[in-house]
Amino acid sequence: MHHHNVYYGQQHILARYCGLDDEFPPRIPGYLQHGWNVGCGWNPAHEFFDGAWRYVWSDAPRRRGHSLGRRNHAVIGAPMLYLMDMEPDLGRVPGDERKGTLWFLFHGWDAPGHRGGKIHGDHARLISEIKETESEPVTISLYYTEYQRPEIRHSYEDAGFEVICFGRRGWHYEGTDRQFLHKLLAALRRAKRVASNRLATAIFYGVAAGCHPAVYGDTMELEGDNPAFGGQARIARLWGDMLGKDIDLATARAITDEELGRAWTMPPAELRMLFDWNRRD
Repeated sequence: MHHHNVYYGQQHILARYCGLDDEFPPRIPGYLQHGWNVGCGWNPAHEFFDGAWRYVWSDAPRRRGHSLGRRNHAVIGAPMLYLMDMEPDLGRVPGDERKGTLWFLFHGWDAPGHRGGKIHGDHARLISEIKETESEPVTISLYYTEYQRPEIRHSYEDAGFEVICFGRRGWHYEGTDRQFLHKLLAALRRAKRVASNRLATAIFYGVAAGCHPAVYGDTMELEGDNPAFGGQARIARLWGDMLGKDIDLATARAITDEELGRAWTMPPAELRMLFDWNRRD
């Protein structure tokens, strides 16, 4: 129904899980949450069709949505959890001997016809802190919006880090890298640590994939950032246990299961029924 549903190939993953065509997946009749979110699952300015269903990862976005007067929520768990279930060996190394840190720079956004979305911060200071903190080789993951800015990409390459990009999430059904989450999962299963300068989706994915998390450094500023959700102060207040250079792993796993909605994942038959994906002969 909405092009956000195919971001990162999530609609394709759910179709495959349900035993359906994942090259041209059936449409999801509503809005699918595409990333971890401290609010109701979407940005504050997102427009919804009246009466449309909202498919959220966990119960917290559902509750926050209800507090805003929105109804028709279904909690289904994060599509990444379904991918992990379907691909238990993707990216695993012999003996599960992980090494290194996969470090995600907080990223901006880009949409045709829309302004804003660039990040601004002290990259030199962040690089110095990463080098002081991490004891094993570091791979820097840049979203394509930063990877295409040479002044950012080169600053990390010149510092001696390997710099990678997992691809584009797409826009209006164009340019979606269907293998985005597959490549991300494989990389996370090879890494010992996952880190970022902001608590974000990748941190929770990393914990779910078996990494030890860290969140530290200059949080940077985002052009056009909407303050409606309370910013970094609210994150520190509500998710303080997920911030720092040495986070308790058991606590991180418990919070991750809650935020990704592990208890809410569904068997294929139930998900097909929810999405109205059953065949009518």
